[in-house]
Amino acid sequence: MSSPSASQQLHPSDASAVQAQKSNTMTIRARGRSFLALILSPEAPLKDWLAGLDEHMRRAAGFFNRQPVILDLSLLNENTEGLVDFQQELRQRHVHLIGIEGADPHWRALQSWEWPIELRGGRPSGPVTLPEEDNKDTPPTTPTLREPLIVNRVVRSGQSIHNPDGDVIILGAVSSGAEIIAGGSIHVYGPLRGRAIAGVDGHPQARIYTAKMEAELLAIDGFYMVAEEMPDEPIGKASQVYLENEHLKVVPLQAGVVKS
Repeated sequence: MSSPSASQQLHPSDASAVQAQKSNTMTIRARGRSFLALILSPEAPLKDWLAGLDEHMRRAAGFFNRQPVILDLSLLNENTEGLVDFQQELRQRHVHLIGIEGADPHWRALQSWEWPIELRGGRPSGPVTLPEEDNKDTPPTTPTLREPLIVNRVVRSGQSIHNPDGDVIILGAVSSGAEIIAGGSIHVYGPLRGRAIAGVDGHPQARIYTAKMEAELLAIDGFYMVAEEMPDEPIGKASQVYLENEHLKVVPLQAGVVKS
């Protein structure tokens, strides 16, 4: 290869500028992060639905704090009474909307609404097989759970552990104000003083186990119970929680005996 001509060679000052430019090049790093969002599907009349929401929030104070929420309006229509002010009503209750679906933004009642940036994609919940013909006896397909998430430390107040694709195993305590969310079951090998939400995305067979039951809130497959509603017997004891006829059961764990 021939050497460059004088017109092709860099002047020393130009070479220094190029070198400085290379050294100042910023490396851009990007990482993915998944969040578990709650979906609220209000029904008419909205006044009664909001009253029900207030009652739930009174029983489970702070349940919606810092929780991303998707609002599904598919059960309403553009003439639903109270729809104009409905978004403001949710804001006053500190419900944080990250998405709105099931409605046309051009509805007159929604003209004053602020619409979040449209969400696309999302985490798939597993393959679903569509039946070739309508068969009411065919049970719905349940998403397949993956590997459990093992946390070898105390989960402190304000921290949130998410594994929407499998079990969560905590080898320590869960402090008051902490939160554990699992697609499958939750196992806490220490005191459970925070919130445990198991069986998200359609897993009613999930369970919650703890070495010492002192939870603020328990939930499986959308059915929940706050501390004030828990029976006295399992409090402070090794316990399990399971869903039976759409009601949560909280029972002590006896040595060598597990309710199945």
